Amino acid sequence: MGRSLHLLPMALVMGGIFFLSHQPGDEISLELFFGVDKVAHAFAYGVLAATVLLALPSRWRTTMPLHAALLAWAACLLFGLSDEFHQSFVPGREASLGDLVADAFGAALVCGGWFIRMKRTLFR
Repeated sequence: MGRSLHLLPMALVMGGIFFLSHQPGDEISLELFFGVDKVAHAFAYGVLAATVLLALPSRWRTTMPLHAALLAWAACLLFGLSDEFHQSFVPGREASLGDLVADAFGAALVCGGWFIRMKRTLFR
């Protein structure tokens, strides 16, 4: 039971992203500043990356931090691809390479930062 609790945050973030992606295009307005939608994508996928890292077994995170970071980033990228595909079927929405790049960037920031921190912690 305890292991599945590590998956709950990841599932909630994925569900939240899916819910927001399913909203018709005319119901979403992010016009605070130019590029705010890309910042939102990067932030959401950074949070997703953190929850994916949390969901990985702690043994992987400590003994294979590079593999764990790459696996978490790849999982976020695949979810981003599926999210963009999903959006292509939602009225007023479309798949966007720019959104996918923002997703990958946000996940890479978190995974890369986590990996650097792990390397410093492990090799002290």
